[in-house]
Amino acid sequence: MQTKHLFYKDIIEPSAAAHLTRALLDAARPSALHDHDFYELFWVQNGTVRHHTTSGRTDLSEGDLVFLRPGQAHGLQGRGEAAMVVSLTLHPDVIAPLATRFPALQGRLFWTDDAEPYQTRRDSRALAALNHAALRLEQARPDALEVEALLLPLISALRDEHPPAPHATPDWLLRACSAARRPDVFREGAAGLVAQTGRAHAHVSRTMRRTLGQSPSEFVNDLRMAYAARRLAGTEDTLAEIAEDCGIPNLSHFHKQFRASHGVTPHRYRKQHQREVVQP
Repeated sequence: MQTKHLFYKDIIEPSAAAHLTRALLDAARPSALHDHDFYELFWVQNGTVRHHTTSGRTDLSEGDLVFLRPGQAHGLQGRGEAAMVVSLTLHPDVIAPLATRFPALQGRLFWTDDAEPYQTRRDSRALAALNHAALRLEQARPDALEVEALLLPLISALRDEHPPAPHATPDWLLRACSAARRPDVFREGAAGLVAQTGRAHAHVSRTMRRTLGQSPSEFVNDLRMAYAARRLAGTEDTLAEIAEDCGIPNLSHFHKQFRASHGVTPHRYRKQHQREVVQP
């Protein structure tokens, strides 16, 4: 797939630090990916969105956030009706220095060296707060101060929710754990994660237990169940489809794993969380 190039000077006003866009997405697969010379933060406001990157595709649902740094190519595709994203085009001169001012951000969010964009999720209350901040940015002058007023509470909360891996964690394992967040990897289970390391399973298992306190299977299962929860809350896909996409085609086993992770059955989780979807 070809890649188009976008430039912040064509999108952000000369006196501004950001540009906010709300977009309803077409259901057609994008004809090309695009990269850019700016930072981008987008989140799914409604429906389900298929996110295409150079390494594959991931389905996102309401509340999913994606952080993209300059040079990362991607494309968006709606799935179903009313698939909407909110996208912030962010001036590089505003975003790049934040990791210098706040060293705790180095290696995380916009400032990670991972090949894949950083992805996380906001619950209904946190998403409502983010939408309120976005509305303020739209109504105010979108200068550096207003951009930081939106970003700093968000990235501070994410820092607390997603503590960094212990310093003893080797780079090869960090890269593999990052790759394992992709469905095409975690669908293969612990073997998918281990394959990303290029090392023996026993060595990977010992290293993960020592540095992360989890086995490869436990780590991958957490990723699978988080992905299943997003699909249950944000789509009408059947349990069989979601279980299959998680790499757990046995529905009985899927139910058992999901209940152990979230404390409720998949059906009850969907019933509870689809009532909490934040509308634009």
